[in-house]
Amino acid sequence: MAHDIDQSFLALPLRALADAALARARALGAEHADFRFERVRNAAWRLRDARPAGSSDTTDLGYAVRVVHGGTWGFASGVDLTMDAAAKVASQAVAMAKLSAQVIEAAGSQVGAPPTPFGQWGRVELAAEPVHSEKTWVSSYEIDPFSVPDEEKTGLLAAWSEQLLASDAVAHVDASLLTVHENKFYADTAGTVTTQQRVRLHPQLTAVAVDESSGEFDSMRTLAPPVGRGWEYLTGTGWDWESELAQIPEFLAEKMRAPSVEAGVYDLVVDPSNLWLTIHESIGHATELDRALGYEAAYAGTSFATFDQLGKLKYGSEIMNVTGDRTAEHGLASIGYDDEGVAAQSWDLVKDGTLVGYQLDRRIAKLTGFERSNGCAYADSPGHVPVQRMANVSLQPDPGGLSTEDLIGGVDRGIYVVGDRSWSIDMQRYNFQFTGQRFFKIENGRLAGQLRDVAYQATTTDFWGSMAAVGGPQTYVLGGAFNCGKAQPGQVAAVSHGCPSALFKGVNILNTTQEAGR
Repeated sequence: MAHDIDQSFLALPLRALADAALARARALGAEHADFRFERVRNAAWRLRDARPAGSSDTTDLGYAVRVVHGGTWGFASGVDLTMDAAAKVASQAVAMAKLSAQVIEAAGSQVGAPPTPFGQWGRVELAAEPVHSEKTWVSSYEIDPFSVPDEEKTGLLAAWSEQLLASDAVAHVDASLLTVHENKFYADTAGTVTTQQRVRLHPQLTAVAVDESSGEFDSMRTLAPPVGRGWEYLTGTGWDWESELAQIPEFLAEKMRAPSVEAGVYDLVVDPSNLWLTIHESIGHATELDRALGYEAAYAGTSFATFDQLGKLKYGSEIMNVTGDRTAEHGLASIGYDDEGVAAQSWDLVKDGTLVGYQLDRRIAKLTGFERSNGCAYADSPGHVPVQRMANVSLQPDPGGLSTEDLIGGVDRGIYVVGDRSWSIDMQRYNFQFTGQRFFKIENGRLAGQLRDVAYQATTTDFWGSMAAVGGPQTYVLGGAFNCGKAQPGQVAAVSHGCPSALFKGVNILNTTQEAGR
């Protein structure tokens, strides 16, 4: 179902504010200026044992002006919806650029030489981008969740919670629903003007089991990923909630009885519900070019996949093909145009196991010799400056690949990993370990019951180098998260990662209880 931009958003003085701000920036000598107006509504509902435990509904509304003046960035934001106020915000952005230029010049004179080979103290220049005039884009959804009464939302979560609580295996249930409706208007001095609307949501239920005699407890969470869809995701298309909720009590009861894993080396079949997070941490963040260059270091470190290794680094086995994508239907990072007016694209990051691309914004693209940004600039609110953020980074399936069952059937001694849980990765995105929701022992091509206390550990290149088979399109699932963090002050972005099931040979398995006891 196609939707139009909300009339209540279009009724705001978007164009007049933009014209006032951009005219003032031009008059003050800015080489580039862009204006971004956003209205972002976030609402959340939480239930504990089918009873309401909290809710929130907030709207962030305002605008930002970013300029390049004298070869230096300047930024300011405001909430006063008058032309004079917008012009003043543009003046503040130019003043910030002038002040930044003085600070950079003083810092450069102290260090004597640029700290990076790309001239960190040099002028800000932006990669060229075609002008996109009067463009509109709306994400793919059927029912805006904000059009659904709150009572219906909490009622469905309560009913699902009660279904789980009806099992003797489940002692408690936490349920939540996060929803976002985002409107964005962008204009710049080059002539690009875009208006966009996105809807996304994240439903989640967690069942908790408690052994009253021993006090031991464990939990199991739904595998349904957050998506760029509407209310229909909970009531119709997109996920089989009936089957998932019916299976959780039995799986949880089995997990409580399961033996602890014997540490060692195993073959792994990793389900998309787990593998998406490994992709996010070891490929998604590692191929952000600002991180690989060292420009982003304070929040979660840099990257081992440095720029000098482009076209050379053997990231994984030859069957490894990973794309960056801002166009995937229902993707959480899918857009029409980014926060620098760059049209959404899809491109290769890893091709046949070799690093061939990065995620870029316009400044980083120009700095490193790329002709064009691939549209990875994003700010999570009108009060924040756009930074280089992650696209939907996805591992491609084998067009003629096996089913998950057939991948398992080819393993003599291994573990089938389902669902994400905890993770740990170093500041270079290289050494890591991941746990999951469910782990099944594989013996002679068959599942032989669950295991507990499992974590798989590797370096990024060893892990992806051990990938021996990827499943077919029938195993492909678009997973993801609402809460990818980056930058200081911190910003949060939603991002999806698609992948098939995949087989990895000879992966090191840790027993988490033994590791914790060391």
